[in-house]
Amino acid sequence: MAADVRPGLFAGLPLLLLPVLNATAAPPPITLKPHRVEYNVEISILNGRLTTVVTAVGDGFMANSIIVPVGFSKVVAHGSIQESSFFLVDEQGVRPERYRSVDTLSTEDQTVTFDFKWAAHRVEGMINGEPITFPLDGRVHDRVSIQYELMLDLLTGEAKDKYVMLDGDELKHLEVKNIGSRTVKVPYGTFEAVGIQHGEKDSSRVTVLWCAKELDYLPVVIEQLRDGEVHVRASLAEYELLPETEEAAAPL
Repeated sequence: MAADVRPGLFAGLPLLLLPVLNATAAPPPITLKPHRVEYNVEISILNGRLTTVVTAVGDGFMANSIIVPVGFSKVVAHGSIQESSFFLVDEQGVRPERYRSVDTLSTEDQTVTFDFKWAAHRVEGMINGEPITFPLDGRVHDRVSIQYELMLDLLTGEAKDKYVMLDGDELKHLEVKNIGSRTVKVPYGTFEAVGIQHGEKDSSRVTVLWCAKELDYLPVVIEQLRDGEVHVRASLAEYELLPETEEAAAPL
């Protein structure tokens, strides 16, 4: 789901070292590459397709994703889950600004919107038309932006062991750990991937992202486990870099 960091952060610094003999030029900042990805999704006996498009929007990024049933699953499952997140990248990492989710695939339809009011230290949102407010005490992510924070932290070598995610009407305090590396084969190819597991303390539900360094730590496999059993599995089927000038996808 982001591997850019600090666009334009060093643009205003004087090039003091240019005249110095044998000076080494500073490496370019790590940047998120606009891209489109598609995953094959297995949910119990149902099959789906998850598509995510990430585009540059001014100083930030827009990530739009949609999951829909495919094949026979369309007979027993209808609707889709659409999510979008607009986020910036600052000295602390990924900073979400706006999030929206429209779920017509689950048992009960749900629409969620969040606006992150960092200056006011709160999140203002709506869940199915009902207003909701959360305090912002430190960095908080939505369900989409947290993936890009994890990717960024892997790229910069600054992975943390705790993150906070706003999921519906819950603030979840996630504990994160590296569970090692293994070779992962997916429809898009074979990768040596690092496993990043996150979940709430003492919860029977955890998520594992198998992230490939050669794709800027993009997850090539996403697994959601309950009591140690895989409940949802998404495998990378397509990966396409987009032009930097690609027109940004409109938010939901």
